[in-house]
Amino acid sequence: MNVYDQAHGLAKAIKESEEFKQYDQLKKVIDQNEELSAMIKDFQGKQFEMQAKQMMGDGSAEGMMQSVQDLYQIIMKDPMAAQYMQAEMRFSLMMNDVYKILGEVMGI
Repeated sequence: MNVYDQAHGLAKAIKESEEFKQYDQLKKVIDQNEELSAMIKDFQGKQFEMQAKQMMGDGSAEGMMQSVQDLYQIIMKDPMAAQYMQAEMRFSLMMNDVYKILGEVMGI
């Protein structure tokens, strides 16, 4: 069994999964709408920043939380953005499961 062949097989299976196909299709649609794309990227950037601050124990993360939640509510009012965010979450969950399986096998 060649590890590289198996890795390519896993990559192909991920690319052919419904989770990836839906995410990829919606991402292409979102990318065509500059305003919506910028809003989603801004939200994701603020969300990442808030999570990083939380992990570092930075108290300012609490103040950011409401801002991030408010932005999320605004984004979710757009049906296409809501579909995209849900598809992205499903794809992320699938990838997290894959990472978890690999980690468990290697004892990480």
